[in-house]
Amino acid sequence: MNIFITFTASFILWFMYAGIIVLWLIDGKIKKEQAIHALVVSFVAWLLAEIIKQMFPSLRPFVTDGNTPLTLTVPSAIDGSFPSGHSAAAFGLAFALWLHKRKTGWLYLLLAVVVGTARVLAFVHYPVDILGGALLGIFTALFLDKFHFRKVVTKLK
Repeated sequence: MNIFITFTASFILWFMYAGIIVLWLIDGKIKKEQAIHALVVSFVAWLLAEIIKQMFPSLRPFVTDGNTPLTLTVPSAIDGSFPSGHSAAAFGLAFALWLHKRKTGWLYLLLAVVVGTARVLAFVHYPVDILGGALLGIFTALFLDKFHFRKVVTKLK
């Protein structure tokens, strides 16, 4: 079970990113603009989470409970727990996609929930960290939904 938690907590987000690239470049189910938009939202949500962590540091569960974290790379004990950067990025990516492609977006939202759950089971976040990251990702997607990257996309053609 620990191997599954470690894999899920460490890699599912990267599979989500790869899936966006596949849907864009290979499958053609999403447009370049939608893919770039979702990736930018994910990055901005992660960046905001990292800024908040620096401003309001909080201890991670493995530090306070004495458990061994079940992630491939172990976060620093002084690295803040709230909000979850992985959840912010995953939910930002998923919700940005959901705003344009509901069917695919639901799958990505489910994967984002899996990412958050795995981060709790891996002892690197509390449930409130996941909720904070999820809300940050969703609000980032809603805010940046007004800003699309048509000029960037046309330069990529």
